[in-house]
Amino acid sequence: MPFWSTNFGESADLKDPKRKFRFTVEFTGINASQGGSFLWYAKTATKPSFAVNAAEHKYLNHTFFYPGAVTWAEVTITLVDPSEPDMTATFADILQASGYRVPTDSTEFTTISKAKAASALGSVIVTQIDAEGGELDKWTLINAFVSDVKFGDSLAYGDDELVELSLTLKYDWATCETTNPSVAVGEGTTQGTEFFKV
Repeated sequence: MPFWSTNFGESADLKDPKRKFRFTVEFTGINASQGGSFLWYAKTATKPSFAVNAAEHKYLNHTFFYPGAVTWAEVTITLVDPSEPDMTATFADILQASGYRVPTDSTEFTTISKAKAASALGSVIVTQIDAEGGELDKWTLINAFVSDVKFGDSLAYGDDELVELSLTLKYDWATCETTNPSVAVGEGTTQGTEFFKV
């Protein structure tokens, strides 16, 4: 039955289409003392996406393409910066936990590593939900780390908007778990599938 059906009786099996405003963002590296891992102050989030590189081969006046490596695109997340928990301090702490140190001591040789950066952030999970709060699509970024942070735009006395933080995340790949009861994959059908899983 299409979602635009007008049959709203008790026996109707109507499904809402996925809506952009129904989502949650979770960083498991942010603990309860910092407001919990679910970021209720998240404002926007881009979903993971990928591109398949192609090798080109020319033969006479024909061009053939062959699929190559897969590259996952950056994910950007916009957060409102509440005073409690303080997201500016939180991401400063995440940078330090990643291994960064300001150059105040010439004997300090600690540097950033991928393991520490991914561990400091934890798993990054973007979940699309339905009208009842149930999960529809659950995207998990694997080995994600912060590559760019903007602590809000310029300040102005005449501007009463909320301060926002913008994060750019890099990751190796993403998995997606979907609770759709019937997802066609090629010629077969899977029930409650998880794909992009390695």
